[in-house]
Amino acid sequence: MSECTHDCSTCGQACSSRTAPQDFHTDPHPMSHIKKVIGIVSGKGGVGKSLVTSMLAVEATRRNLKAAILDADVTGPSIPKAFGIKQKASSTGENLLPVVTKTGIKIMSVNLLLEDDTQPVVWRGPVIAGVVKQFWEDVIWDDVDYMFVDMPPGTGDVPLTVFQSIRLDGIVVVTSPQELVGMIVAKAINMAKLMNIPILGIVENMSYVICPNCGEKHEIFGPSHAEEVAKQFGTEVLAKLPFDRELSKLCDSGLIELYETRSMETAADRLFE
Repeated sequence: MSECTHDCSTCGQACSSRTAPQDFHTDPHPMSHIKKVIGIVSGKGGVGKSLVTSMLAVEATRRNLKAAILDADVTGPSIPKAFGIKQKASSTGENLLPVVTKTGIKIMSVNLLLEDDTQPVVWRGPVIAGVVKQFWEDVIWDDVDYMFVDMPPGTGDVPLTVFQSIRLDGIVVVTSPQELVGMIVAKAINMAKLMNIPILGIVENMSYVICPNCGEKHEIFGPSHAEEVAKQFGTEVLAKLPFDRELSKLCDSGLIELYETRSMETAADRLFE
């Protein structure tokens, strides 16, 4: 065997240093204190991932837990609007500080750094992934019981960066009842399994609507497939969320912290036990 040059790109040997799995996880800022980190993922956009992220954070604070949201959906940052945040993130000079909502939820999102909320983020994948890493490493997340990472949809650069960089305690998968979405969700779950990240459960959004006149439940997207998908991957359905006009109005008004619902209680019981 020739002498090792420590340059694996020029070497064909299967030595232990080459075959050992590499750990790319990075630590948060030294002044951060984060107990648990949960990623909120979906296989496609438009299923309510940011909504579920926000509702879980609100439910955590109602249980006297200190919650935070890292908005990793850099090109579609809707979290600040749901909470009515107008101010920008502040800085210590070297590090960023999250904005704190009315009920004490700490939030960092790219919209908190832009001068104009409507300014598009026209960045390539590696740049976006770098921003997400900065939100983890350079923001001082002081005293957090549960951090929720609102992931971008799909299985591209940014989800991969989050999975590799942040030590997630697990993920919650958000879906809707359509059969096609179930197939796409399977891709997200399989990606997480590939990265050895626990699947904590599935939340089905837009599961049904309650008729305001007769109170009857209507599955406007057809029968749910959430239980089938959950069984297939050895996990459980944490919650089924209905269409709710009141919730939509509160989100548009930046008042999601005022929303009262029992829909997320089962999910919270499982996640915050």
